[in-house]
Amino acid sequence: MPEAKRKFKVVVQKQEGMSFDLADSAYRLEREALDMVGAEIVEIPAKTEEEFIAGARDADAVIARGRRISAKIIDGLDRCVVIGLGSVGADSVDVAAATKKGIVVTNVPDVFIEEVADHTMAMFLAAHRLLKKMDKLVRDGRWREGRPTYLTIPRLWGQTFGLISFGNVARAVARRVRPFGLHTIAYDPYISELKMTDEGVEPVTSLVELCERSDFVSMHAPSTAETHKLMAEPHFRAMKPTALFINNGRGKTVDEPALIKALQQKWIAGAALDVFYDEPVDTENPLLHMDNVIVTPHIASATARMMPETRRRLGREIATVLGGRWPRSAVNADVLPRTKLMRWQPVSMERGPGG
Repeated sequence: MPEAKRKFKVVVQKQEGMSFDLADSAYRLEREALDMVGAEIVEIPAKTEEEFIAGARDADAVIARGRRISAKIIDGLDRCVVIGLGSVGADSVDVAAATKKGIVVTNVPDVFIEEVADHTMAMFLAAHRLLKKMDKLVRDGRWREGRPTYLTIPRLWGQTFGLISFGNVARAVARRVRPFGLHTIAYDPYISELKMTDEGVEPVTSLVELCERSDFVSMHAPSTAETHKLMAEPHFRAMKPTALFINNGRGKTVDEPALIKALQQKWIAGAALDVFYDEPVDTENPLLHMDNVIVTPHIASATARMMPETRRRLGREIATVLGGRWPRSAVNADVLPRTKLMRWQPVSMERGPGG
């Protein structure tokens, strides 16, 4: 199909140096859908929010990558109808400001769910089986010290796995832990109890109760104003001294100083973390220097499939909105009464724009 005449402007923050997810430097995957509706991607080499606003003021769409799309930026957008995210989380966009402005925020909530669930299993099993410590014993020539260590490690079967939030990833984790003989409980005040029981998961109505009962506490809440530091000192104090804390979700959902204190004072036995409050994590962060903490660099979703699929999906979602249709995934569905979408007529992806 011949490339359509340029009709829409899509802006994105220009990356400094080589970016691992944009190595082709041409947005080839995003353009598979965007070219069909006549959308041009324009990189803005902005050093400040003011510079970004100057370049994005007349944009029809924004790709939220490389810069947080703040309320100030959103207020400066005169034509924008959609802000596209290539992630599940939407914390890099001020969604409330976008909603107020009538701008749809799209995300990719279902592309790498299985990968994050797999990583959660890998992290929790590695922490439970003390793999970090066992690896070091072997390398240090302390072979015979391994087996006696497990005299204090309980059998996995029959223990309780607690899920904070019960979205797509948590449900995938629940399905994975069942064959290990774990009893699963979940806390999520916004999810129907029937959705939990349908997955064989027991609902609990208190986060403190979940912490008190669980041998493993796994954080899966999105990063919002409401969930900021959701897991705090009272919850770590409520956990069993033998319990483990796992976070492959969002770092800002945890009060990190409280987690450090819980580990230092042995309120809990250990942690497995793919995310931190500030990223990249400071190498002096105490969590990186504890033998009972396993860490990875925010890569739970990463596989060979993940980046190409998220980039294609991002392009399709923006193209869908620019074509006058509702996207497959909207973070702020409540924007509909305010939206500017109807200023354009729907575009047929088969016939091409205006065809």
